[in-house]
Amino acid sequence: MSAQAADDIQGWDSIADHRTGTAGDRRTAVWLAKRAAGAGARLQAFPLQRWVLGECTLKVAERSVAGVPLFDGGRTGPDGVVARLAALPDGKASAPREEAAPAIGLGAVGGAAGAAVNRALDAARGAIVDRGAIVDRGAIVDRGATGWLALVAVTRMNAATPGLALQNADRFAAPFGPPVLQVASEHEPWLLAAARRQAPARLVVDVRTENAKGWNVVARVSGTAPELMPLVVVTPKSSWWTSTAERGGGIAAWLALLRHFQREPPARTTWFVATSGHELGHLGLAHWLAGNGGLAERAHAWLHLGANFAARGSRARLQAADAEFAALARAALVRAGVPPADELPAGERPAGEARNIHELGGRYVSLLGSNAWFHHPQDRWPGSVDAARTERFVDALAVIASRLASRD
Repeated sequence: MSAQAADDIQGWDSIADHRTGTAGDRRTAVWLAKRAAGAGARLQAFPLQRWVLGECTLKVAERSVAGVPLFDGGRTGPDGVVARLAALPDGKASAPREEAAPAIGLGAVGGAAGAAVNRALDAARGAIVDRGAIVDRGAIVDRGATGWLALVAVTRMNAATPGLALQNADRFAAPFGPPVLQVASEHEPWLLAAARRQAPARLVVDVRTENAKGWNVVARVSGTAPELMPLVVVTPKSSWWTSTAERGGGIAAWLALLRHFQREPPARTTWFVATSGHELGHLGLAHWLAGNGGLAERAHAWLHLGANFAARGSRARLQAADAEFAALARAALVRAGVPPADELPAGERPAGEARNIHELGGRYVSLLGSNAWFHHPQDRWPGSVDAARTERFVDALAVIASRLASRD
């Protein structure tokens, strides 16, 4: 990896907490704006109701485990709820029988849990899964709608990396369903044993909210043909933990492309937007789009630098709005020696911030990947980062961005 890219990723890693609305969020924004100062980078704040966690625990007999709630689920208050612990039925949208006393459901969530297990948790929350989106049934879903008093979700993001790998909160702005406490995967054996005997349990998800700000960073490189529709380069700058391989590749590429265009001005004016609120339903991108009405669909193209392409062992995934953009990106990735392992069929609903652009009718190229440490506290420099592979991705992205920012 070039010395500059490595320094950028290590700079990201030096800030331990990137969660939206925290001191680390603002510190990250200040750090990133300084690195992009030559392009007139500025901080853009947006308001949010930050969750401040009190006690978040599950206790069964004399044993207890601390966890983190789903940030788009319910809350219990400081007293918690007391009920028997019962396993969710894998692959079925069923709940406890109506005549049974309300229970605390035990399930699992994450890529290593399997589709049926994830669907069981969604069903217990009272949610409908629609092409990857979680949608409520019109209002806050309570125990009367789902049959579960509260839920425990063992996080199984990657079987090779046990621990507490948190889920994003796509419905942060409108939480729904019963309280859901996420707990680390190593607790699953004794929790399953407790659920088999329907052991009494107490679950607490005590959360208060406070006014806070999230922080985007926005920069702009003027084009030599300003009458042309612009290119927008977007990457998230927030996450649950440090998330170095998850977010660091996108941050390093974002900075590399900005510096490239400062040296070699593009034909099209190019916006560089690094957004907070990724883990909370893309709040920062939604705020920036609202202040730039129509840009999602008017821009010539969007280049989305998504998650994980810097991770060791990552399987890169290409997402594009149409066959033309897919072919352009694929060719650049192949020439750089990092061909995509997977491609979303052109035009299908993508993951990450590209989803927002897709839903507004914009054109985009998006790159993301897999990560054994995804959403995990151990995603840190240098252990989770593949430096040489990241450099090849940055080279490919420079070619893609230059083409997208040209007159053609």
